[in-house]
Amino acid sequence: MIPTLILFGLIFGRWWRLSLVAAAVGWPVLLVATDTMDVEVGLLGAAGFAVINAGVGVLVHQGVLRTVRLLGRRQASRRIG
Repeated sequence: MIPTLILFGLIFGRWWRLSLVAAAVGWPVLLVATDTMDVEVGLLGAAGFAVINAGVGVLVHQGVLRTVRLLGRRQASRRIG
């Protein structure tokens, strides 16, 4: 289950705020809908872990995005200069 949320963060990391909110709400809803958990206080912990795992994917996505942008700027400045 953890790789699912990391993959979710990797794919939708561009919209990081929406991704984290969707993970916090969607994961507990999925757990209740599939009868994996009942509606209880433990769902708050599940939501927290969902945000952490999706956050890892978002951080990787954002890191790759910033690296690509930085390299693109360096190459553009070399062509101009």
